[in-house]
Amino acid sequence: MARFTCKCGEILSNTLVPNNVQLRVYSDEEWDNIIQTESIDPLSLPFPKNDIWRCYKCERIYVFDWESGAVIKTYVLDEQ
Repeated sequence: MARFTCKCGEILSNTLVPNNVQLRVYSDEEWDNIIQTESIDPLSLPFPKNDIWRCYKCERIYVFDWESGAVIKTYVLDEQ
């Protein structure tokens, strides 16, 4: 369980389970490797390579490296 302060100042946390901050996102390649087995046990699915968090206030998306916990990408909503 972790806390992170968004650039907008909102404190994000994945302490509550379930929560609306942490997203489970697999790349197409990751998912293909998972489903190659004949039977998939939903309880044994591996975690994705990256941890994705979304700020519920400003909608920024943060991509964390799973191993180091460091932010490797930040995406900001484009106002149109």
